[in-house]
Amino acid sequence: MPETETSHISLEDLSPPASEDIADSRRQSESSRQRACVLAGSALLQLPIWGFVMCYGVFQEYYYNPANSFPFSGNRELTGVIGTTSNGVIYLSMPFLFALFTRNGGWAARRRRPAALCGSVLTCASFVLSSFSTHVWHLVATQGVLAALGCALIYSPTTLSLGEWFNRPGGSINRSVAYGVVLSCKNIVGSGCPFLIRFLLDRWGLRTTLLVWTAITAGVSVVGIMLVLTPPQLSSSSEEEETSSSDGGGSRARRHHGRHIPWQFLRHQTFYIYCVSIVCQSAGYGIPQTYLNTYAAEVTLLSQASATLMLALFNVPGIFSSSFFGYLGSGKPARSRRRWGINTSLSAAIVTAISAVSAGLSAFLLWGLTSSQQSGMALLVLFSVTFGFFAGGYSATWGGILNELEREAAQRNEAIDTGMLYGLLNGARGIGYVSGGLAGVPLLRAGSGSASNVAGVFGYETTYGPLIVFTGLSSVLGGLGLLWKWERLLRGWMARIR
Repeated sequence: MPETETSHISLEDLSPPASEDIADSRRQSESSRQRACVLAGSALLQLPIWGFVMCYGVFQEYYYNPANSFPFSGNRELTGVIGTTSNGVIYLSMPFLFALFTRNGGWAARRRRPAALCGSVLTCASFVLSSFSTHVWHLVATQGVLAALGCALIYSPTTLSLGEWFNRPGGSINRSVAYGVVLSCKNIVGSGCPFLIRFLLDRWGLRTTLLVWTAITAGVSVVGIMLVLTPPQLSSSSEEEETSSSDGGGSRARRHHGRHIPWQFLRHQTFYIYCVSIVCQSAGYGIPQTYLNTYAAEVTLLSQASATLMLALFNVPGIFSSSFFGYLGSGKPARSRRRWGINTSLSAAIVTAISAVSAGLSAFLLWGLTSSQQSGMALLVLFSVTFGFFAGGYSATWGGILNELEREAAQRNEAIDTGMLYGLLNGARGIGYVSGGLAGVPLLRAGSGSASNVAGVFGYETTYGPLIVFTGLSSVLGGLGLLWKWERLLRGWMARIR
């Protein structure tokens, strides 16, 4: 009898490891499926969030086209503010929304999906109201402010969830790469939507176009929001709070203390240097998005269809550059180089400088030298592709910036909330967009005394000359992080020499 018991126990001892392996495999497979759903949902949401903003240049060209009657009272030039204002409002509201919905934010963090659905309702209602506008300021209020707030309310909670699902540096797809993939989808939206909007405007006019866009926004946003699942960290914390709801005051105090957002990073220079760089780069990035269509029609004398194609060409390269710069900032290239015995790596400062300086040079050397001659169209196409590639991938470098700030926090033994950090970087981008939009109108007026479509005249000599110079300078300043790093290295070397 004892021998039988012994053999029975030994058989049972052999079975648990196999069952545990199967359970782990199932959990990993389920987690992979969930991450795929989140990535697909985040990719879909780029259409309702960014579609209108990225193709606003088509609306701008429609308002300025003499063949179309301007259906609004007020100054036509103010319509140039709508696109950059919308971008600015979306980004400026993100620090507050990210702070509200971050994992440490308490009850709001567990209500991300209802908040995103509310944002979809606000966006759709704003576009419906804008279709009945009679004054330019109505458009600014509905499209530039209210619809933008709704888009930000969709973007903030879903992007936080995306970052938390992919916050695994050792995984096959980490946060930097996931951000890069989603930003690539954003540029796919920016490449296709101009043709859709142009078709709708030519076929049915402004009001019907806005109503059709409302229907598209409603359908796609609801599907995308439902695909973005609640991160397991939030689910587990919610269950813990429910099970401990009967605890005493001490337990509640501990839970409340755990929700505080760490702000130690505000004491360090790195955060501010990158914020200033982002403000500068964003101020210039919004200018071509708004004025490239009208420039193509007025200076290079392109047709409406060709001008729309130019805006699409501006966004197409970002499909590839976002994934490319996201990969550069992820740290994987450094691991590959170490595998081959090369011990160098591309820091976040180097990656942002590559994007910013290259974009600025394309504005100076390509856009500024376009003319109304036949060669002007070729240069303008080259500018759209080059600037779109390098400037379009700039925000994908932020994953590398977050990784750098995380490493610095770990070295100082400080807590850090990367979701909140990402919201603040987006806020800096919003300041840049608003600044660029506000500067664009007076800069356009400053060049109004110049020739516009005289044969042989370069871009610098046209009405858009000041805008071109502004775009180039602000883009180059987006690489300030590298200058700051070099200055710190130089001071260190000088100190050693002494």
